[in-house]
Amino acid sequence: MSRHVAIVTDSTAYLPPQTMERHGITAVPLTVVLGDQALEEGTEISARSLALALQKRRSVTTSRPSPDVFAATYRAVAEAGATGIVSLHLSSELSGTYDAAVLAAKEAPVPVRVVDTGMVAMALGFCALAAAEAGEAGGGLDEAVAAADKRAAGTSAFFYVDTLDYLRRGGRIGAAQALLGSALAVKPLLRLEDGRIEMLEKVRTASKAIARLEEIVAAQAGTGAVDIAVHHLAAPEGAERLAERLRGRIPGLADLHVSEVGAVIGAHTGPGLLGAVVAPR
Repeated sequence: MSRHVAIVTDSTAYLPPQTMERHGITAVPLTVVLGDQALEEGTEISARSLALALQKRRSVTTSRPSPDVFAATYRAVAEAGATGIVSLHLSSELSGTYDAAVLAAKEAPVPVRVVDTGMVAMALGFCALAAAEAGEAGGGLDEAVAAADKRAAGTSAFFYVDTLDYLRRGGRIGAAQALLGSALAVKPLLRLEDGRIEMLEKVRTASKAIARLEEIVAAQAGTGAVDIAVHHLAAPEGAERLAERLRGRIPGLADLHVSEVGAVIGAHTGPGLLGAVVAPR
């Protein structure tokens, strides 16, 4: 990519490693705290280990990167030749990662534009890709930020979880909403709305909820060119089935990514997660 603008994101973007390498994107890891161990997402704890820990009801929390970690990343990227950095991160409604990046940017050796995308998972990943492609086309900081903002504005994320308990424990969804879901024994469908996780629909069974998720994603995708990401935690067969059905339903499908979320998102959703990101081109 252009050595003038470098793209930094965080580990919750869940971009494939080969994609990050091809576009020169750097990811700063968030941390999963498992009992008394602090482990970096992506290198020190896997999604599968996290799922097993949750199933055993071990204590799991997450934490943002420190400003010092961001500062070291910005220095390294500048030393590698970047004259400007666009730093794109998951929603500030869900994490303090954006705030830590803003603090570090003030001391960076090159200009850093920090962006709260309001997104997470591949919804964030698609924004990082858009910024990288703008830089590769010769754009500067403004063009890269504008490309990321445009992608974020059109992107939607929907997901199904077996239970709202994990989101409630982590403070990512209101206790009243979680209690309502448990009391009615319904399966929740959720969406990312203004950077927050909001209830979309309540469906009676898991199979009906996943079928409804498929319908919602296909309708949101429409007929234009669109990229889709299907995410899961400890549900690979369900993710592949959903992806295969979406392939047959979305006429303008460009790229389709299927991947397991990392430990940070998994800690707040629990095993059984199925999600889909819809990102029009």
